[in-house]
Amino acid sequence: MPARRPHLDRLPDGGFVVAASRARGHEDANQVQIFDVLGRETSSFSVGDAVEHLLVDESGHIWVGHFDENPAGIRRWSATGRLAWTSDGAAIPGLFDCYALNVSGTVAWACPYPDFPLVEIRPDHPDRPVRVWANRVRGSHAVAVHGERVAFYGGYGEEQDRLAHGKITATSVEPTDVGLLTLPDGSAPGRRRVVGRGSRIYVQTEPFTTWGVFDLSS
Repeated sequence: MPARRPHLDRLPDGGFVVAASRARGHEDANQVQIFDVLGRETSSFSVGDAVEHLLVDESGHIWVGHFDENPAGIRRWSATGRLAWTSDGAAIPGLFDCYALNVSGTVAWACPYPDFPLVEIRPDHPDRPVRVWANRVRGSHAVAVHGERVAFYGGYGEEQDRLAHGKITATSVEPTDVGLLTLPDGSAPGRRRVVGRGSRIYVQTEPFTTWGVFDLSS
């Protein structure tokens, strides 16, 4: 597997997807590799440079959120490399960098830089595939959603461990509470990886061997 700084996720059939965060030169053709349940490579393709997030939904589609070195924004791919949805022309404010991405079922939620609105993406919805809510929380790198409740994790500077709660209204996310996310022993996470799925935010801290889970529904 040639992927450097790889993203990894599981496919619904038990296979896996492994993707390099950068796609440059000869690496483009096999930036994303699909493996079956026995570990055999079944396909490879490119989704473009500057991958910030890669998540697989329950239908087997691959959601990719890019950081600011690629203007592609957010895209949804099939496991064979077919582009199934793109944020181009989707009326998402800004979208210079996909700071946070969450997949729940076949729906994606995002929080893009620089305005950090909460964005719901339903590609299979014929009338309204994208909904946008104004949001005052800045710099979050993970988001969890449960019904009308939402939680944003992370921020700038001293707010890197901030956990901001809010309620989704007709046009905006209204703040309800704010605190700090800590590890089970009460310490701050420090250097970590975060992944948002549905109502959960998964946090992996150094030495990156175990995951902690915050569940907004609990």
